[in-house]
Amino acid sequence: IINIVPGFGGTFYCGNCLRDSVFVKTLKSMGHESLMLPIYLPLTAEGEEIQDTPVFYGAVSIYLKQNFRLFRHMPSWLHRLLDSGPLLRLAAQKAGSTRADGLEEMTISMLRGIDGYQKEELEQLVYFLKHNEKPDVVHLSNALLLGLAATIRKELNIPVVCSLQDEDVWVDAVKPSYRRQIWDLMAEKGNDVDAFIAVSDWFADAIKDNMKIPPEKLHIVHIGVNPDSYKFFKPSLDPPVIGYLSRLCEENGLGILIDAFIELKDHSPFRNARLRLSGGKTGDDKRFIRRQMRKLIRKGYQNDVEWPDHFGLKDLPAFFEGMTALSVPVLKGEAFGLYQLEAMASGIPVVQPALGAFPEIVKETGGGVVYAPNTPMALANAWTELFHHPEKLEKMSVDGVTAIRTHFNNASITEKMVDIYTKVLKSL
Repeated sequence: IINIVPGFGGTFYCGNCLRDSVFVKTLKSMGHESLMLPIYLPLTAEGEEIQDTPVFYGAVSIYLKQNFRLFRHMPSWLHRLLDSGPLLRLAAQKAGSTRADGLEEMTISMLRGIDGYQKEELEQLVYFLKHNEKPDVVHLSNALLLGLAATIRKELNIPVVCSLQDEDVWVDAVKPSYRRQIWDLMAEKGNDVDAFIAVSDWFADAIKDNMKIPPEKLHIVHIGVNPDSYKFFKPSLDPPVIGYLSRLCEENGLGILIDAFIELKDHSPFRNARLRLSGGKTGDDKRFIRRQMRKLIRKGYQNDVEWPDHFGLKDLPAFFEGMTALSVPVLKGEAFGLYQLEAMASGIPVVQPALGAFPEIVKETGGGVVYAPNTPMALANAWTELFHHPEKLEKMSVDGVTAIRTHFNNASITEKMVDIYTKVLKSL
């Protein structure tokens, strides 16, 4: 089983990348031969770079090919230089490395597959699969990679499976004139896929019409984690500590969180509350983060906020210890949100906006609460209500851990995925 996954360079908390790395590790532990194949940028897992496979579709070279005709027939030595690890790691740290705006033509070209400007990269990838790995099934990490499916399916005569998670976030961020074209291309290229796997009921409903996915092709399999990888902590109120674990950016609701924290300290009995923020950033986020820090300084609360730099699996016990609740108030919701499972596996309840799949996950686990609307006042009120009832916090903590060990255990999730692989292999 080959999982083709966009790398992100390790500069921020990427739930999709962490999802894929844990999944592949579980496949291996269950006796399957499995490999993550990175494209664009290097992969990291648990805070460490994975170096056992080459990076295909190097972000620097494909960007230059897309935008400058001169680079479309570059010599092999230049190609190797542009795809070298140091240069790709440098690119990952730059502003715009994960920004959809400005990459519209690149997105379309990638979706066109063999007819796009990345034809050479696709041929290299297929050659590697055919002569080095010889997989039984290829699993694409998201639908923006669907341009690879037809050539892989034809050249290797194997099924291709595709996960669905937050593609709408990318498409909504491109210029409006491109959105319909990208959705239509994804729908067209979806015909080359044997099965789609959405990570939540909510997202399956949200995306199926845009991508025109027939019901028989669409499966729903939640994300899982390995519960044994986490240390349990009883939620602490001495003092209340609110956590945030995601990329530190506006889209993930960091501004709402900071304003809610100020509201909590200004107008509730919990003036001793603290904030713990982790998840990394890109170059695009630095100015926004500085604005949030200035808010805290103006109120004199800057010393009540911790900014841990590291967010790999080995760093999470220190992050969750002494915490009361975790909130990531993503502005438009999310298809899932792996950080919820990581918090619950550590005994920490979540307080999330009633958007996207958050209500679905909270209902399935019992490991938190949702609030509406997604405003600083509503979030501060939700924290205040929960902090006033320690018995509720304790029950959510126990219920969340129980749900992780039963329904959201990665072993059972992986078995469901293997069942889908088996069905599509039998249907060839």
